[in-house]
Amino acid sequence: MWGQQIIQQVILGLIGLSAGITVAGGLFSFIIELGILSDFADRTHTGEHILLYEDAAALGGILGNIFFVFQISIPGGTWILPLFGILAGMFAGCWAMALAEVLNVFPVFIRRIKISRCIPWAILGMAVGKCVGGLLFFWNRWGGF
Repeated sequence: MWGQQIIQQVILGLIGLSAGITVAGGLFSFIIELGILSDFADRTHTGEHILLYEDAAALGGILGNIFFVFQISIPGGTWILPLFGILAGMFAGCWAMALAEVLNVFPVFIRRIKISRCIPWAILGMAVGKCVGGLLFFWNRWGGF
């Protein structure tokens, strides 16, 4: 009876691990396909390090999951958290913009409503809106900073 439970737990663990690897592989493939990492390398003129960027993105996802699943506390987390939040927000914003660029959302929208002169202000408005929305979310969730 006890041996059967161990076998069931091992099988469930292997299924969970396999599913996680599959989903993570799909997510990182999606990030790479969108061209976020190659776009960063192109803009910084560091294209020879693209494999390092891809490895760093995968390692970040792996470590983030390990810290989340096992509830690992990071020393100095209260000082590191704002920096992490800023960097994660920048990455998420770049990801959203890359997805929108791939889908040609903005060029079509800009032509339809004829605002080509106001593009910098529209981008600034989206960035400020995302920032204010994130601040309000965390302000309401934890009752202040």
